[in-house]
Amino acid sequence: MIKQVRAAAGLERLELQRLRDRVGRLYAALQEAMEVDTPLASATWAPPVDLCETEKEINVRVELPGVTADQIKLGLTSSQLRISGEKKRRVPRNRITSHLCSERNYGPFTRIVPLRWTIDVREATAELHDGVLLVRLPKITDRRGKEFKIVIKEL
Repeated sequence: MIKQVRAAAGLERLELQRLRDRVGRLYAALQEAMEVDTPLASATWAPPVDLCETEKEINVRVELPGVTADQIKLGLTSSQLRISGEKKRRVPRNRITSHLCSERNYGPFTRIVPLRWTIDVREATAELHDGVLLVRLPKITDRRGKEFKIVIKEL
């Protein structure tokens, strides 16, 4: 009789842990949806992002043509990667140009990438090469709530 009670308590504990994990995933999905649906501040744009997962790391590729490393700011927490900065418009030299159509984005930009994985924020790296920013986020099992800055190397 005692063994049955202990087994039942163990099953209840497992069910509670599963329920807690499901609620946590639901909350994370809702938070991500809210961030996606939140309109950007006026006069900002969001660069396109590719998010890839390997066995050991998460790779984030961001298209930022015409932007230098010193124009980009990266902020990383255990729950999100914030990419922001400003793309300056080039001033033409002594030519008077009348644009008929301009589809490129200029001005401030912001992109928030929600992270569902546990990552090692201290080992994160970023490289900018040919207008593509590559941020490598190594995976770990422990999460922290502190934000770290990432240095960008221009190649």
